[in-house]
Amino acid sequence: MMSDLLDKELETLLGRNLFELVPFNISVIDREFRVLAANSNFEEYFGEWRGRRCFEVCKGATERCPTCQAMATFDDGRVRVSDESGVDRHGRTCHYVVHLAPVKGADGRVQYIIEMTTDLTETRRWQREYNRFFERVPCYVSVINRDFHIVRANEKFRQAFGEAEGKYCYEVYKRRTKPCGHCPAALTFQDGGEHVSNQVGVHQDGTPAYYVVTTSALARGGRGVAHVIEMASDMTKVHNLETELKKAHDFYQSLVRNAASGILAVDSSGEVRILNRAARALLNWESRRPPSPERLRTMLPEEFFAAGQGGETLVNVPEASLHAVGGEEVPVRFSAVELMSHGSKLGRAALMQDLREMKRLEQERLEAERLAAVGQTVAGLAHTIKNLLMGLEGGMYMVDTGIRRGDADRLVNGWQILQRNFEKTTVLVKDFLSFAKGRLPELAPTDPNILARNIVELYHDAATKQGVELVLEASPEVPEAMLDPRGMETCLTNLVSNGIDAVTNLGQPGGRVKVRTREEGDDLVFEVADNGCGIDEEVKAKVFTTFFTTKGGKGTGLGLLTTRKIVQEHGGKMEIESLPGQGSTFRIRLPRSRLKALAASAASRTASEGKP
Repeated sequence: MMSDLLDKELETLLGRNLFELVPFNISVIDREFRVLAANSNFEEYFGEWRGRRCFEVCKGATERCPTCQAMATFDDGRVRVSDESGVDRHGRTCHYVVHLAPVKGADGRVQYIIEMTTDLTETRRWQREYNRFFERVPCYVSVINRDFHIVRANEKFRQAFGEAEGKYCYEVYKRRTKPCGHCPAALTFQDGGEHVSNQVGVHQDGTPAYYVVTTSALARGGRGVAHVIEMASDMTKVHNLETELKKAHDFYQSLVRNAASGILAVDSSGEVRILNRAARALLNWESRRPPSPERLRTMLPEEFFAAGQGGETLVNVPEASLHAVGGEEVPVRFSAVELMSHGSKLGRAALMQDLREMKRLEQERLEAERLAAVGQTVAGLAHTIKNLLMGLEGGMYMVDTGIRRGDADRLVNGWQILQRNFEKTTVLVKDFLSFAKGRLPELAPTDPNILARNIVELYHDAATKQGVELVLEASPEVPEAMLDPRGMETCLTNLVSNGIDAVTNLGQPGGRVKVRTREEGDDLVFEVADNGCGIDEEVKAKVFTTFFTTKGGKGTGLGLLTTRKIVQEHGGKMEIESLPGQGSTFRIRLPRSRLKALAASAASRTASEGKP
């Protein structure tokens, strides 16, 4: 008896408390769809329910739902579950799952229905976010089952490979007819782990597709992993860029390696990063390892290591010297640049052009020109010597007849004729030997201004006697240079003498000859300018040819030719500016870089010959 009372009390307590304690929204409706009872969760979710029908409370509607599941449960007494959308107590749309359970009376007829609802609003929101993420994620996403059928694929996947659902992944990705040999999805199905792999497939337009795929277990079933999700990042553009960069790298590497000019580059710490074949040949470097920074300093011009001046170009000289392995000095055209990237210094590069063959050919050309001129001179000597011999014969005849006749005056006149022609012969022979003799200039530190002043002082009195003003205009900024003093004195002597003659031949007062020195960039410049008779274009084209002279019988025509030869031996050149009646300017231009190179070569030659 007591046990029955306790059971009924427990049943009443459970019935009353469970209605409030279960974590669902619970309501009871009758056949008129009136809400007869509801727990606090239901009221908290849907609001006031008393005296209202379920569709009014849950849906905010005025009529019963067209697809009302409760009506079907009242009819057949079956439990039903459905997804529904309604309106919560705040008037906001909500989503929920409703379980409909019938409550039968003593006659077996369904009198009431218990509705238990579970909120799905947040779940639906997350589902929408998931679907949006799945579709819009910027990589290929697909879900495959154990048979490698694609269950689902996102928008980016479909755009790249076409419609895929229901097809084999290897068929869609790679247009294969059987599974891939190294399939990361197969590994995930086996061990449930995550696998990453680089793959090559085919886009739907037929172009190659390069991608990195990551596979991960998505769902498990009775046999282990049931579904695998594949996420692939398209690397086609990166691959194509890498291919183009590799081609560009190979192109420039081949260009640098096979360039005729020597190319050497060092990084910011001074370590050699590039040393092409031509540079190795110039430096006579046979080791596979490049020179150390310390060794490199003994081989390249010091300008390469000097601090930059705010620009990319460090140095650009027509001629410099490299110190190759074995002690050989190699003449090169040398330039160096800073290697920059976005304003940061990466290192330096040197470009070196071998001048040995060029210098050899230049020397051969000069020698050929000199020998050709000598040949022309020999031909011209016949006529000159013939004239001299006729003069000598005339003098000898007068001396002979003067002796036979005892005619002292005739003897003296004959002897004077002999002396004049002998002097002409001596001058001709000396000029010819000076021009014909091949020699290297004997270079020594020389002050160009002092050299020019000595020539002006030497000719000052002679010029004054002929009514010519001889002026020196020496620039105080001209430093010492490596010159052959005797050779340059010969050049200036010839030019000053010619200038005085040109002014005298004009026969007008106010004659002037100016000797100038100055610097023009890398060039040391000597100028001799006169306001004499000048020369026309036809004569200007002949002034450096053998035996051409404007002095009549006073000159041999070898003065300017000898001058040009000496200037060329110094690595320089002659220039002429002249207009008839307005005077002439003869200019000697000597590149200092060539003078330094000649001096270095002479020093090296002297050292190799063991001379003190």
